[in-house]
Amino acid sequence: MPPRKDPDASVSVPSFYGSELRYQREQAGLTLQATVEGSYYGVSYLSEIERGQRRMPKDLAVHCDKLLKTDGFFERHCEAVHKARGTGHAEYFADALEMEQRAESIEEWAPTLIPGLLQTADYARAIVRAAMPRASDEEVEKLVAARVSRAAVFDGEGAPKFWAILDETLIRRRVLPDEQMANLLEHIAEVVKATHSILQVLPESAGAHPLMTGELRVMTFADEPPVAYAESLHSGQLIDYPALVKQYRESYDLLRAAALSPAASLALIEAAAEDYRNGKQRTRLE
Repeated sequence: MPPRKDPDASVSVPSFYGSELRYQREQAGLTLQATVEGSYYGVSYLSEIERGQRRMPKDLAVHCDKLLKTDGFFERHCEAVHKARGTGHAEYFADALEMEQRAESIEEWAPTLIPGLLQTADYARAIVRAAMPRASDEEVEKLVAARVSRAAVFDGEGAPKFWAILDETLIRRRVLPDEQMANLLEHIAEVVKATHSILQVLPESAGAHPLMTGELRVMTFADEPPVAYAESLHSGQLIDYPALVKQYRESYDLLRAAALSPAASLALIEAAAEDYRNGKQRTRLE
């Protein structure tokens, strides 16, 4: 067995917090399994917190404080640790964002917004500014940087297999000037090709379908059960109940069947990019 690699507590606040959690657990003579017993979390979840890779939920912090007799230390500081991450993302997206970093596959349905992993800075800026018209330029740029930085998940050997289904209206809706719309669609096509991802477009003619109520992503992992994440305006929900996740996956499969083929979808996006580039898309919309 290879020697255990302890996290470097000096790297970040989450690493320090996780290192302290491991120290207190081992001082108490408890295994990971013994520590999570009586909570709603698994061994891998707690292990990732100890490595500074995942945030500590408040209810688990309370559980650990009680078990380890740490006088409320972990509860008092769990929110500060989360803030120290400086993710630039909404609070309700925090868990889904962390899971994204270790997912084996990500399957996403995008009815209203281009998925974050495929956005350009111009598109992200336009979306953020529309949602937060009173925000300062500094606040907007922080959110934009956080959004586009998510694409780094595709770097390296452990990149997730990505499958996205986009509603056709996302291609036709002109949220940017023509040149920037062309850049956005060309960027999407380039990312899909470079990462060997699969992209489908649900045509406007598809009619009723099983996922008409909002955005959805399903993530699978090497050593954890799959989860679903459903998002609507100003809120999001991470779903890990197996029966419900199975239903979401079945709905996504039905949506796949209703969408254009990957080849036809990519051709549609590239043709739309060329139309925007040549000013033809505006004429079609008019």
